[in-house]
Amino acid sequence: MIETLITNVIYPLLAVALLLSAIRLAKGPSLPDRVVALELIASIVVGIIGVHAIETGVLSFLDVAIAVALTAFLAAVGFARFVERGGRRDD
Repeated sequence: MIETLITNVIYPLLAVALLLSAIRLAKGPSLPDRVVALELIASIVVGIIGVHAIETGVLSFLDVAIAVALTAFLAAVGFARFVERGGRRDD
């Protein structure tokens, strides 16, 4: 039952969310919009990895999800510092 739910509902919803986030990343219009879209993509990838870990029962995938989440957080901090120091601005 849970495998059917994961395959038929959860993965397609995550795929649609990933597609819409990728469109926002490509479209912009400003740098903060793109940074938020990139963070959302990272969160969706963490969700996909977590769902896969639940589906397969391999809990080692959760370590990968944590590593991806930490990397995304560090990237967000880096982007924030870049913008704070007067980096490129889209007006």
